[in-house]
This record gives sequence, C-alpha cells and structure tokens, in this order.
Amino acid sequence: GQLLLQHGAEAERVEETVHRLGTALGCDWLDVLVSPNAIIATTSSGPEFRTKVRRVVGMRVDMTVVSAVNRLSRRVESGELNRFQARAELVRISSMPPHYNRWLTVGLVGLACASFSRLFGGDWAVFAVTFAASATAMFVRQELARRHVNQLLTVIATAFAAGLIASSAAVFRWSETPQTALSAAVLLLVPGVPLINAAEDMIKGHMVVGLVRGATGVLVSLAIALGLLLAMTLAGVRGL
Repeated sequence: GQLLLQHGAEAERVEETVHRLGTALGCDWLDVLVSPNAIIATTSSGPEFRTKVRRVVGMRVDMTVVSAVNRLSRRVESGELNRFQARAELVRISSMPPHYNRWLTVGLVGLACASFSRLFGGDWAVFAVTFAASATAMFVRQELARRHVNQLLTVIATAFAAGLIASSAAVFRWSETPQTALSAAVLLLVPGVPLINAAEDMIKGHMVVGLVRGATGVLVSLAIALGLLLAMTLAGVRGL
C-alpha cells in the first residue's frame, strides 16, 4: 500500500490491493484507511487483530511500480506465492531501477514537448528552442529530485530553466510565435496524474485524499506559473 500510494495509485486501488493481499495470505478481514500521507491497516483473524500504520514519504508517478504490485497481489491471490515469497518480491519491486535510462527520458521529454509546440502552431525554430528548453528542464528536475529538494521548489526551478531557454525565441526574434515555445516547454510539469486521481478519489468517496491531491495539483500549477514569470521577467519578455 505504501508503494502504491507513493507512486501515483488512486486511493481505492490502494485499499483493494492491500485487502486482497491480506486475505489471500490468511487474514479473515482487513480494514484499510488511506490518508494523504499515511496508511492504517487493521487485520483480523478470529478474535485477534493487529493494526499497523505506515507513513508515506515522497510522492512521484511511476506506473511500473503500481503495475508490478498489482500483478503481485493477483499472483498471491491465485496461490502462486506464499508470504515469504511475497515479501521478497515487494522488496525487489521497491528497489527496482527506473524503467528507462535517464538520458533517454531527457531526450524523449524534449521531443514530446517540442512536438506539442508544432501542434500548437509553432515553426521549426520554435520546435528546436522548445526541445532544448524542455530537455534541459527535465535534466534539472532529475538532479533536484535526486538531491531530495522540496517538490514545489523543484517545479519552480524547472519551470524557470525551461522559461529562460524558451525566452530566447522572443529575445533573439527567431520566430513569429515565440510564446508557443514558452507554453510548450513546461508541459512536462503539468500535474496530470494528481489532478486525475483527485477527481477519481472524490467521485469514489475518498474526499480527504482527493482534496489534498487536488490542492497539490493547484500548488504545482502555481509553481509552474511562478517559475515562468521569473524567467520571463529576467529575459525581458512580456505576455504569452
């Protein structure tokens, strides 16, 4: 449950997976409470029960981990794994390296944002500037995350780096649509998963988790705007 919540799973998936694992491993019943930064689970077997609290530290999106834990729970439910094998598998999943090489991620994020700039009507000069801005921003984001810098400060710094490089399209008049580079270069920071999870959690009745995730999405959006504003002010660019 801790792995799921830390890597972008919605609250109901967390509850279902923890419950499935517990009952498959021999418990009669589990009551699971998911909060924004902790999970509380009570397991019951006959007249005995045990309650455990696990704090959730750090939030990021990694659907590889979510998928791996979900597959594990199905294997335990079907009787393929006992509790010792399940624990060993959870340890393996928690220590898995990133699915993609960091430089491949940097290049493909740059390409994705640059492609969006073309879809938004930008020319090839804007494409090149957006690629450089978003790829550099992704590198900055990776480095700050590796140093465990505060999430919002990371977003501000990343948006600032992307905005500063993207502003060159307007400063040096390389394109007739420089504002496209500014808007496309920060798309890697858009908090899509938290906002989608927030809506899904609230629809399914997990109001506290949904509200916190929604507030987090709003704060990230404001941090993106602040980083861009600082970059545009420093470069002397006005208006998107």
